[in-house]
Amino acid sequence: MGGYDERDLVRRGYDALSYHYRADDADDGGYAPWLADLHQRLPAPAAVLDLGCGCGVPAARFLADAGHQVTGVDISDVQVARARRLVPTATFLRADATRLDLPPASFDAVVCLYALIHMPLADQPKLIERIATWLRPGGWLLTTVGRDAWTGTDDNWLGGPATMWWSHADAATYRSWLHRAGLTVTVEDFVPEGTSGHTLFWARRPER
Repeated sequence: MGGYDERDLVRRGYDALSYHYRADDADDGGYAPWLADLHQRLPAPAAVLDLGCGCGVPAARFLADAGHQVTGVDISDVQVARARRLVPTATFLRADATRLDLPPASFDAVVCLYALIHMPLADQPKLIERIATWLRPGGWLLTTVGRDAWTGTDDNWLGGPATMWWSHADAATYRSWLHRAGLTVTVEDFVPEGTSGHTLFWARRPER
């Protein structure tokens, strides 16, 4: 499956499964402690980029409600339309995160939760390198990635009418990509999910 087809599968999947994945009134999905921690680390107000923002809940909404200037990016038209409705104080772009061109040193933090793993594996280290340039000195990346290497699909994800696709490396590979991008990993945690789980990284651009 070529790169375009992979991206299109994810886009069409979230267009179809947006409400299966998260309702308008969904809870924080376990993100609240991470987002509260991020808020405590940021200046007030901060500029925050939410890559793979989905419908804007919970990350963009939490951070916007905390007074930060949030820009969300998602590949799904349905997700972005919902985000604009649910978090009207934030700015949302319908775009492929791997093809974004943003000014250097323009964000105090980048959040990328359960989104990098929906992008073609070859594009992921390149995106991490670009994220590092978008961060201001001392800025934070909060991201969840794979624990074990895996690429595959689920034809009836969440019991819905569409296929979803993922591709991720193992935690050690992500750690090496973060280091190669010039970011300092300060926390690496395992986040269990079902019989497996994900890896949570906090990584920081050096102050100088």
